[in-house]
Amino acid sequence: MKGLFMNDWKWEPPGDQFEKKVRELGKHFTGKGPGRKTFVLIGLVFLLFLVGNTSFYTVDTEQTGVVLRFGRFIGFSEPGLRFKIPLGVDQIYLVKTGRVLKEEFGFRTVAAGVRSTYSKTGLDEESLTLTGDLNVSDIEWIVQYQVSDPYKFLFKIKYPEQTIRDVAEAIVRRIIGNSNVTEVLTTERAELAARIESNLQEVLNNYDIGVRIVTVKFQDVNPPDPVKAAFNEVNEAEQQKESLIFQAREQYNREVPKAKGVAKNTILNAEGYALERINMAKGEADRFTALLKEYRKAPEVMRKRLYLETMEDVLPQVEELYLIDEKGSGALPLLPLRGELKGGKS
Repeated sequence: MKGLFMNDWKWEPPGDQFEKKVRELGKHFTGKGPGRKTFVLIGLVFLLFLVGNTSFYTVDTEQTGVVLRFGRFIGFSEPGLRFKIPLGVDQIYLVKTGRVLKEEFGFRTVAAGVRSTYSKTGLDEESLTLTGDLNVSDIEWIVQYQVSDPYKFLFKIKYPEQTIRDVAEAIVRRIIGNSNVTEVLTTERAELAARIESNLQEVLNNYDIGVRIVTVKFQDVNPPDPVKAAFNEVNEAEQQKESLIFQAREQYNREVPKAKGVAKNTILNAEGYALERINMAKGEADRFTALLKEYRKAPEVMRKRLYLETMEDVLPQVEELYLIDEKGSGALPLLPLRGELKGGKS
């Protein structure tokens, strides 16, 4: 190594010096010099480091590893520390399958957090959408999706994220274009979002992209700025209308069951009263029939018994009593029996 680094240098002709250095380097690599073992050791250490560094890889909890061997797909790898054949034989692609991914339309998230900030700068063409009644709406929406098959997501389509954006935007414009502006701004948002989600999933399934749509949600739907005030008034009127309808339904649900209960109670009372009167009438008829039967057996005795029972019921209610002789011409003296009884005399 002394000659190699020219520590003891002396002047020699340029041609002779170059030839000498070439011969010294040749000795090192052909084993004729003292540095052969050092170079071999360094080479082995570098090779071991390269093999060790390319033999292991880590898959995070939200990821799935796609393993290719000599460029051919052989399977997936689960989260954790994994081994692979080094030196580029196995290639690993990590895909976030455990996380719900999101594509934003009409706005972009600038800083996410407790209070996220958004920007709409330069996105007017993306958010402005023509409705079926030739009105324009300013629509902001998101598409949330999850990778269900990482191999298809990586290799079936070259740019899967851009494909999802293009298909979602085309479907939104088609469905919004078949609806009127009132439905888009007020009453039919949820239904339109559900239709967009269904159609988007169907198209992506046909593309075999390996993606599952989680949700399609309208973040904000507004009319364009020049007509926003008029549309806000319409929206407020619609909300007031819905509020009055809910109040009427609440009043209906409170009063109608109460009235039904009162009506049912009245009907039950009437039915009970009718049953009571019927039973009483049947009892009286049965009693009369029994008395008639006994009367026919002994008319004179029965007539006297009925008279006495009737007098027994009537006389206690009489205040004054007059006795009249059938053969006489005048009334007998007054017998104030009830007055004396009231006075306490026996």
